[in-house]
Amino acid sequence: MSQPDPISVMLVDDHLLVRRGFRRMLEDDPQIRVVAEAGDGQEAVDLAQRERPDVIVMDFALPSMNGATAVRKILAAQPHTAILMLSMHPEPHYVRNCLDAGARGYLLKNAMDLELVEAVKTLAAGGTVLDPRLALAPSEQTAPPPELSARELEVLQLIVNGKSNKDIAAILKLSANTVAVHRANIMERLDIHNTAELVVYAIRHGLVSIA
Repeated sequence: MSQPDPISVMLVDDHLLVRRGFRRMLEDDPQIRVVAEAGDGQEAVDLAQRERPDVIVMDFALPSMNGATAVRKILAAQPHTAILMLSMHPEPHYVRNCLDAGARGYLLKNAMDLELVEAVKTLAAGGTVLDPRLALAPSEQTAPPPELSARELEVLQLIVNGKSNKDIAAILKLSANTVAVHRANIMERLDIHNTAELVVYAIRHGLVSIA
């Protein structure tokens, strides 16, 4: 009888040494094959469409685009991909944002006994994985999705990074007027009236990466 195809995995982390360590950990198991690596959220979105991995192991704190935003973009094109988030943040709002985005697992990255191989196999088999250290109440796991769109979250991340409307327009290939509209819509939706309050809110509620 022929052996089943190995589980294809893509690793997403902006630290090469971390990806290398995870690759070794995963490929020690003959049932798993790492097919791609990405160092930021946009690269992850592009590679996911090309490689179509069974499972994506993704850090939350990525340059420019946080993991939750990348999850939304990937799943919009490939809804059957299983995504496992790794994060240094145990706070419920970070976990909720990732699960609401469509991630099927959330593990704390700093755990010494990180069961990455078993987590990947569980997701590939259609299951979910939550780190037992997370103090999530059932009501928090079923919280409604965030009200900001993926594009608005991208703009918000760049605002928190200190970018001007002109800078954001250049990075996202939009007009400055469009960015201004996004900024105004974000503030209106969150009932926030200045940039400083917006930055504090975004960080406190885990809407952006601060690494």
